[in-house]
Amino acid sequence: MTSTALHLLSDPCAWLVAHGSSCAELFGFITGVLNVWLVTRESIWSWPLGVLNAGFYAVVFARTGLYSDTGLQAVYLVLSLYGWWHWLRGAPGHDAVVVTRTPRRTALLMVAIALVSWLTLATITRRLPGAALPWLDAALVSISLVAQYMMTRKLLENWLLWIAVDVVYIGLFINRQLPLTAILYAVFLVLAIIGYVQWHRSATRTQLTTERPHSPASF
Repeated sequence: MTSTALHLLSDPCAWLVAHGSSCAELFGFITGVLNVWLVTRESIWSWPLGVLNAGFYAVVFARTGLYSDTGLQAVYLVLSLYGWWHWLRGAPGHDAVVVTRTPRRTALLMVAIALVSWLTLATITRRLPGAALPWLDAALVSISLVAQYMMTRKLLENWLLWIAVDVVYIGLFINRQLPLTAILYAVFLVLAIIGYVQWHRSATRTQLTTERPHSPASF
């Protein structure tokens, strides 16, 4: 066994720090992949992992000056708790919710919320010392918030937002020297594509089962 492998096994956190990463980033990576994979499968256990992931990445982003993303993790934690409840009991009659397409009114509301959130966050964070790329960071955070809320409601199009966000985040994290997180978001990108395909099938099944058959024409 090489000395590098021995060092990794004996003190993984020190090895990660020496290579530009951290234990918080590693645990965030692991919980993040499991979280999104379980979401693609519509598993309720994705949400407790989402709570853990938010905690780990709050530490990671605070250390690298991505303050909008740090605050985002607190919101993710709250949304994860809400999503946990809503997936179980949020449908009429306190049943589990099913995948549906986003109504036009909801889509317009999400766009408005994202714009207001972007302008507000960017205005605040650009004044903070050490803030990195505040306008881009705030835009990504705002879209992520909307996508996360849509996920808690099982709205199909949340995956399209995640696909767009993940592509940009990969470049951002490479720029901020967060290699594990950049790889994580590349994995997220693949999972988001898979999630969209699987949820689209689920939404189609839901639509077919809820549509009423046409009654025979009466003469």
